Amino acid sequence: MMRGTVPMDAVASPRKMPMLEMPRDAQAFAIVDRIYEAAFAAELWPDALEAASALSHSASGAIFLVSDHLPVRAIGEAHLQPLLDEFMMGDNWTLSESVQRMCSMQPASFVRIDDFMTGEEIGRDPIYACSRTFGVGSPVCTSICMPNGELALFVFQRWLRDGKYDQAAIDLLNGLRPHFARAGLVAGRLGLERAGTAVSILRDIGLPAAIMSGSGSVLTANRLLEDMADVFLPLAHGGMALADEQANALFQQAITQNRDNRVVRSIPVAATRGRPALIVHVLPLHRAAHDVFSGADILVATTAVDIGATVPSPGILSGLFDLTRAEARLATELAYGRSVQEAAMEIGISIKSARTYLERIFRKTETGRQSQLVALLKSARTFS
Repeated sequence: MMRGTVPMDAVASPRKMPMLEMPRDAQAFAIVDRIYEAAFAAELWPDALEAASALSHSASGAIFLVSDHLPVRAIGEAHLQPLLDEFMMGDNWTLSESVQRMCSMQPASFVRIDDFMTGEEIGRDPIYACSRTFGVGSPVCTSICMPNGELALFVFQRWLRDGKYDQAAIDLLNGLRPHFARAGLVAGRLGLERAGTAVSILRDIGLPAAIMSGSGSVLTANRLLEDMADVFLPLAHGGMALADEQANALFQQAITQNRDNRVVRSIPVAATRGRPALIVHVLPLHRAAHDVFSGADILVATTAVDIGATVPSPGILSGLFDLTRAEARLATELAYGRSVQEAAMEIGISIKSARTYLERIFRKTETGRQSQLVALLKSARTFS
């Protein structure tokens, strides 16, 4: 049963104004802080989503965890909680063509859902009808595949009066997507619940993981990581290194940079005989997460990758560096040693588009020149 309409003026969040008054770079930095904080303290997701909404001029945002063996779980902004409740009531979400479309497409960047729906489909979709009742529409969505097969969907909507999302707003959300992806990995493992202690988190996360101080000392690790003695090596004074030399250079750089910039990085570790390739995620522990982990500064978590190509596939590059499909295809061609012009011709895009994609790839991989980028891509080339 519909819970009734909520006047738009009554639900506009007063807390969004201070965020909007901040410089855009400061806004983004503050939002990233909130996203990683919410990964470990689920009750803070509404604040993190609200901050992202303010940056992208959205009415609301929500995270959904979809699994074949568990009920759908979701958290959204408090001021539109009635809309989320209506969406989640019973199996309403299963009747929506837009939801099923996004689950099957699994968009690797934020996309306007309307662009993948016909007018007739939109007209009969119960989720669209429910959203219109609350005065919101024009949804954008992205999906993140978890190692356990679970799917995390991040959805933002605008007030109907504000029209559809323009590309600039979508680009802002895509800039946050790598952080949503890594935080979603943790949130999915913890079931969108607050874990009680550092020990319980490392147990429940179900991934090889450790927490470290800002100086790089390991404070505690779970058994899964301790059993990977061929990957993680002990150092003097409680430090930790990766056995893979190229990966360790990036890992140590991330630890060092974290002291000042709270850097976030996903590092490829090449496969060896008897062990698949890995991705080592270095995540900062901010504010509430810092408190949950008793003052630790860094979470190191590891996920496995299983592919069979000698050059990273577009899918692997998307997972490592959160590239869109187009960006990942261009990066793959560059990894084969092709020039930007040759790569553009190979994948059928203009030189101008290729250069635009390349600039985005530089930002996401934290490289500044094509030679640096290719060297980084080649460090992942031995995945097998």
